Amino acid sequence: MYLPLAKVLAAFGVMLLGLRLRQPLWLSVLAGGFALALLFGMSPLVWLQVSAASTIQHGTVFLVVILALILFLSEVLDKSGQTNRLMQAASGYLRDPRLRLAFFPALVGFLPMPGGAVFSAPMVRDMASDLGLARRDMALVNYWFRHLWELCWPLYPGIILASSLAGIPLAQLICYTLPCIGLCMALGWVFIMRPAVAHLKDSVPEQAPRDLGAVLSSGLPMLVAIIGGLGLEVGMTLLAPGWPFELGIMAALVLSILCALIQNRVGPQFVAGVLRKPALYELVALVVAILMFKDVLGESGAVQQLSHVASGPGALFALTLLLPFLVGAISGITVAFVGSTFPILLGILGASAGGVPADNPQFIPYVVLGLFAGFTGVMVSPLHVCFILSCQFFTVDLAQAWRRLLIPCVLLLGCGIAWFFVLLQLT
Repeated sequence: MYLPLAKVLAAFGVMLLGLRLRQPLWLSVLAGGFALALLFGMSPLVWLQVSAASTIQHGTVFLVVILALILFLSEVLDKSGQTNRLMQAASGYLRDPRLRLAFFPALVGFLPMPGGAVFSAPMVRDMASDLGLARRDMALVNYWFRHLWELCWPLYPGIILASSLAGIPLAQLICYTLPCIGLCMALGWVFIMRPAVAHLKDSVPEQAPRDLGAVLSSGLPMLVAIIGGLGLEVGMTLLAPGWPFELGIMAALVLSILCALIQNRVGPQFVAGVLRKPALYELVALVVAILMFKDVLGESGAVQQLSHVASGPGALFALTLLLPFLVGAISGITVAFVGSTFPILLGILGASAGGVPADNPQFIPYVVLGLFAGFTGVMVSPLHVCFILSCQFFTVDLAQAWRRLLIPCVLLLGCGIAWFFVLLQLT
């Protein structure tokens, strides 16, 4: 009965073994996907076909382009010193150094761009450079506070997809997931921020002058990326619903890059230098490998077989908790756990809970539980692109940083379970 779960964990173990042997991350993910395919009876030829098809899907192409644009923009802002100028200008409005550290990842988090942690990482580094923070703490602060809004911001694809699949209005679903924001803030503050800045408790923050013009000028590329991305995404959703929403984000990033290049008078030689960096292509390979793994997970029938693991008393609760968490932890992508597990989960819920949400309000607590469980899996996943990029940027060992995520993620999941039982009583 538990054989499918053992197979998935074995494939996950192959990936961890690759990391332990210091193999390239993209190669470790690729090996884990191949192992998963073999364990679930998929032939090497079929695995190759599924993997090849994954690389040409528009979602994969858009994701790779968006990440490349983010990396390029981050490089321009970093090497030109513009991120440092922004930090200095913003310091006058953020007196508490802890607020400074958390503010910029949280701000970037409003723009649902994959790998956005690499955008905020230079800002966290510059803000923390005079505070004596360990590099591991910088990586964790950048990673955690980047993801405060993922279950509650109406422009994130994961929550939009969940709303569509479940047949629950987006605004209504967000009302039920809203506690996640305060919960993530509190957990991040207690378990990540407080240990990182414990040595600063007796220090007096530097009183920098306030200059709104300097803030707006230094932050203009970032504002173009965030506000433009949100505006174009909403505009395209309303005016051109048939067009991929990623086009709006890409257009905003291109405008932001042009703005940064003009402001800093960066020439073609700098652009060519960025394009020659191996890190850019390693990231592309990693993203493609993760999306290939996601598609292999769906085509292998692993999720369907996992749905039979939870049986007996509490099967509905166990299934809702287990499937999204496992897929979130393995893929590190919110859309992956929603897209691969919710169709199965909602079908079982519809049969077990007595129909669609309009007919049975108790349907909603299970949907919220699935979102909390999957999001916890994504946050604790060592394959989460933002986590990997943060650790790589700050040259931090993945395993050491990952262990620091365990306690806040366990508490996040525990609070999600408690919220589920509260919602059961309320509905």
